[in-house]
Amino acid sequence: MNIEDLPYGVCGVYCGQCPSGNGKIRSLAGNLIRYTADLTSDNPDFEIKEFNVKEFREGLRWFHESYGCPTCLKIKEPWCEVMKCEKVRKLKSCLLCDSFLECPHTEYHRDRYPFVIEHYHYVKEVGLEQHLKQEELRAKEGVSLIDIRKY
Repeated sequence: MNIEDLPYGVCGVYCGQCPSGNGKIRSLAGNLIRYTADLTSDNPDFEIKEFNVKEFREGLRWFHESYGCPTCLKIKEPWCEVMKCEKVRKLKSCLLCDSFLECPHTEYHRDRYPFVIEHYHYVKEVGLEQHLKQEELRAKEGVSLIDIRKY
């Protein structure tokens, strides 16, 4: 399997918990388009005081049609420091790298997503495959990066 086909970010963040990466934003926008269709069906210029429903629905269409994460692994010129690491193409995950806790390439991830430090230690105990199964289960249970990341 090519690194670009992996179902997770090599940085240690599980993409299935990201509302952009897992398609939830796109899906929710589609639902809102459907649910608000009757607001403008009779009157295309319908407005509620200072709220323009037509512009709102155009924004929803943008999210539904064009908003989605291609994953960091498929971006041609990655902005992420992890993808600039010479080891990243050899390893399936930074969580397998002995330098993870000190690596300057993963500093952002350790700061913004501090749970990746726990993931690193967990992978050392149970292996990457078991960790990914656990993260997939957590994603199915509704864990979202929006709720667990730091700003």
